[in-house]
Amino acid sequence: MPAFKKSLAILGLSAISMSCFAVSTQCTSKEFTLQLLGSGGPISDDMRASSGELIWWKGKPRVLIDAGGGTFLRFGQAGAHLEDVDFIGISHFHTDHSADLPAILKNSVFFSQEKDIDIAGPNGSDDFPSLTQFMHRMFAPGTGAFSYLAGMFDGSDGVNIKVHLTNVDYHLTTPTQVFDKDGLKVSAIGIPHGNVPNLAYRVDTADGSIVISADQNGSNPAFINFAKGADILLLPAAITEDADAVSKFLHGTPSAMAKLAKASAPKMVVLNHFMGKSLVEKDQTLAIFKQYYNGPVYAGRDLSCFPVVAPTQGE
Repeated sequence: MPAFKKSLAILGLSAISMSCFAVSTQCTSKEFTLQLLGSGGPISDDMRASSGELIWWKGKPRVLIDAGGGTFLRFGQAGAHLEDVDFIGISHFHTDHSADLPAILKNSVFFSQEKDIDIAGPNGSDDFPSLTQFMHRMFAPGTGAFSYLAGMFDGSDGVNIKVHLTNVDYHLTTPTQVFDKDGLKVSAIGIPHGNVPNLAYRVDTADGSIVISADQNGSNPAFINFAKGADILLLPAAITEDADAVSKFLHGTPSAMAKLAKASAPKMVVLNHFMGKSLVEKDQTLAIFKQYYNGPVYAGRDLSCFPVVAPTQGE
């Protein structure tokens, strides 16, 4: 059996179902909607892009959180344009959350006019760069891997964006506001992903709140207040309940994530970052969530859309 068809068979998919999956790429509602660009992890044979999320507001993709491998393609399939993005948040500098950021930012050379974009990410550690270090290693004049795009730091040399960088102290137990413009507010807080500097993001508007958690093991109680009462809470589903100790140091089990959902009481939970065994055992993960959390729980897939539903009059 050819490798591609074998992979489909393992996932319980056919070529026909994959074709149908690829058709529906754009959200019906874009008033205030979470769209997953990538719902997988750092695995290349699961038919999923790595982590990345768009938040549409008032018809435009105003916020991008993470840009893992494959999200560059999904960004275009979603109908998004970088000219409309005001804020980019990077949770951490694993490749499955940041590898496609240079490719996405390259779109700026095709803009008709200059655009300012705010970008936030964690400060650094001995093993990982800060956001500023990452950006300069990618784009610094003369020394960056993609130094031909160095104009993004000041909007020069045909690169029609000007980036404004914010390093967030991931050790803080209180949120850091990283963006506030035209009624759109974004805050960030550190979440535990082993020893990796890592952030969660909360997007607040008059139409509701969306909280994006990247990989985390669930051991930081400050995250509960950070996510409290969100309309949508995105949580990772990277491992299964019987994962080994090293995996649990980096990632939370389904029950650990479900307990976060119960404590923070969002109106809806969306699961992403499925990997290997957790993808195969997706139904078991959903069943565990329902033991702890009474609201709706959805297993995300690439390009799936989750609108914040406005309450009906009188609610």
